Amino acid sequence: MASLLLLQSTSPSLNPLKTHQPIIQNIESCSTMVELKQYHCKFIKLGLSSDNNVMGRVIKFCAVSELGDLNYALQVFDRIPQPDTFIYNTMIKGYLQACLIGNCILFYFRMLEELVEPNSFTFPLVVKACCVGNAIEEGKQVHAHVLKFGFGEDRLIQNNLINMYGSFEYLDEARRVFEKMVRRDRNSVSWNVMITAFVQSNRFREAFALFDRMRLEKVELNKFVAASMLSACTGLGALKQGKWIHGYIENGGIELDSKLATTIIDMYCKCGCIEKAFDVFNGLSHKGISTWNCMIGGLAMHGKGEAAIELFHEMEREMISPDHITFVNVLSACSHAGLIEKGRYYFKYMREAHGIEPMMEHFGCMVDLLGRSGLLTEAKRLIDEMPMNPDAVILGAFLGACQIHGEVGLGEQIGKKVIELEPHNSGRYVLLANLYAKVGRWDDVAKVRKLMNDRGVKKFPGFSMIELDGVVNEFVAESKGHPQAKEIYAKVDEMLESIRCIGYNPETDIVLHDIEDEDKENPLSYHSEKLAIAFGLLKTKPGATIRITKNLRVCRDCHLASKLISKKFDREIIVRDRNRFHHFSNGGCSCNDYW
Repeated sequence: MASLLLLQSTSPSLNPLKTHQPIIQNIESCSTMVELKQYHCKFIKLGLSSDNNVMGRVIKFCAVSELGDLNYALQVFDRIPQPDTFIYNTMIKGYLQACLIGNCILFYFRMLEELVEPNSFTFPLVVKACCVGNAIEEGKQVHAHVLKFGFGEDRLIQNNLINMYGSFEYLDEARRVFEKMVRRDRNSVSWNVMITAFVQSNRFREAFALFDRMRLEKVELNKFVAASMLSACTGLGALKQGKWIHGYIENGGIELDSKLATTIIDMYCKCGCIEKAFDVFNGLSHKGISTWNCMIGGLAMHGKGEAAIELFHEMEREMISPDHITFVNVLSACSHAGLIEKGRYYFKYMREAHGIEPMMEHFGCMVDLLGRSGLLTEAKRLIDEMPMNPDAVILGAFLGACQIHGEVGLGEQIGKKVIELEPHNSGRYVLLANLYAKVGRWDDVAKVRKLMNDRGVKKFPGFSMIELDGVVNEFVAESKGHPQAKEIYAKVDEMLESIRCIGYNPETDIVLHDIEDEDKENPLSYHSEKLAIAFGLLKTKPGATIRITKNLRVCRDCHLASKLISKKFDREIIVRDRNRFHHFSNGGCSCNDYW
């Protein structure tokens, strides 16, 4: 073929482009590379091998078409004396489609070296390549070129720049590009990429502020913005806002595809409204595997293990083949509900019935189930028999089980190992310190704290959030930054005093300081979830459900207090912690004190 590419025409037409235009246009209808090469041969014989218009069509087929050959496109490119912007763009697009990101960026810089000026079609491709290729420094250079070549106000390029900066969590830069856009040029894509950047970085409040501004500017809400905002509602536990968006989708003519439906179900599950999630799920005419997985996982998270397993069997009856995520959710359901025998059964069943080999997450669920059930020997044997090295999550779960059951020797061994695996994760140090504190080894608690200080590890602060009237209120333990702090603290004192008469006795052994019991009570009294519950009691009508989202695991003292508060004040209190949901009602919890 190399010799074919070098063929020269013996009798070129005086106006070959015009004379042979039908042949040139026929290249669009090629169905194979063999056919394309035949046309290419004709073009060479006709003296058109240096014509950018003709060779651009050849390269477009080779580089961009699913039927093409990118290597052949490069051979053609290298024999064109002066390839133009269109040809460079086509090659960059071809490499981008083939996920050869380095080649995209190299071709762009080659283009500049050859003094071929990029256009408005060049930059979206190159910016996307920098985004996919994790090339932020190159992306910043390309952004400078965008401004230099006068494309700073091109909407498509601006949207791609926002997306690029957002994907690298350079949110200030993304926001600057967004704010510099002419207001009329911001379309739903512009708003969505900016909102999505905030959501993916867990900056939910800024996502909400931008969403409110978007509504004020009367920008139409599409399914992409809706999905991003539902994720923000999920992150903050903002049920009222989530319900509004769901209603808008239903009444605004937005197509409810499987992905968006799954996002709605996930929002309701994680905002503590499992019944509504199930209503949406049952109302779907078509359910994809991700939708089934989401609903099974939601039931598991709420401690409804038997219901999750029954839904799994319904999924099988519907001839939907489960995947590895399905079994993570099924085993998680067994773990949250303490279903030991069923956990053992499905751990074998996934391999025997569906040929799915257990992955790290499946082993993690089993170690958590066995460990929290007190079967530490079996859990340790499972870890030792894993075909891969256990990660910090599995060892952390086992360490937590040792702490719960007071297994100091084994827990100490695992604790030191997991700290070395994740030396900057404060939670690992806290677990080991809790283990020592439980048996009164205060010198060892002090050593763990010193190790944290020496390594500069900061304990991640616990916080709880409660949504009222569409506003999310956040509380940090012992913080008095809320405008109504005085009333909230007074309510906490009243609340705790009222439950003492029905059995509340603070669990002071969970405090990691060697201090007198009467002094230990005070920090416990003002944990973030107690402040949030007090605020809920102050601001909601009698009988209304109080819904709280917490970033850490609920401690034993708050768990006990929440059960008694639900009884004394006749309220249902739903708390979502880092691992699961707790439904407190009439003095009990849905977890049956197993969490």
